[in-house]
Amino acid sequence: MDQTLKITNVLSDPTRYHIYQYITKNHQDVTVQDIADSFEIHPNVARLHLSKLEDVNMLISETKKTGKGGRPSRLYRLSDEVIQLHFPFRDYQLLSKVAIQTMLSLGEAGKKALYHTGKQFGNELAVKLASSINQPIGNLSFEQRVSILKNAATMAGFYPELHINGDQTKLFFQIFNCPFKEVAAKEPEAVCTMHNAFLSGMFEALFESVEFVEKENMLEGCATCSYHAIVTK
Repeated sequence: MDQTLKITNVLSDPTRYHIYQYITKNHQDVTVQDIADSFEIHPNVARLHLSKLEDVNMLISETKKTGKGGRPSRLYRLSDEVIQLHFPFRDYQLLSKVAIQTMLSLGEAGKKALYHTGKQFGNELAVKLASSINQPIGNLSFEQRVSILKNAATMAGFYPELHINGDQTKLFFQIFNCPFKEVAAKEPEAVCTMHNAFLSGMFEALFESVEFVEKENMLEGCATCSYHAIVTK
């Protein structure tokens, strides 16, 4: 059976679809019992749903000892395989590779253009979401700005988590999904620079000044891309 048809058949079950969404947003391995408890279903039913998702490579699993004694548990997590459904067929990854290669062929001018365009798109996304509150960004509370930032990152497909220090001057910002990962693997410097500029644009749209520092990068084997941002409201 065609892989696309297999995937649509697996996700046609509402419970299975929501289990996949739950794992996507959970940012950590889950067990059969975790899913059974979260969805109030029998463990055997939870195991069936997880197995179906694994059969089409949307999840992978491994057996590990949990340190709590007893039998090892099977842990499930998202697969690195990209799931794309297009009707009719579209290949946006190829288009992005062509566009990036074209920009890089222009030398330093092309790299600068990628950086500035990335920052502009991040800025525009944050400003667009902020405009729905119907008051100037300068009048928004710190909590409102952080909420806009998280919504913008979620809309961009980053699956973000934000942690704030006590005096609300430093944000620890983690990204659990890189929408550009496959392209970045081919052109890491250009794509990661553009990606970081996109994030900087979002922060700079919402805060008076930002010192934005990358701490971890998925392409270097880290579980997330993570950043420290020192901000002035």
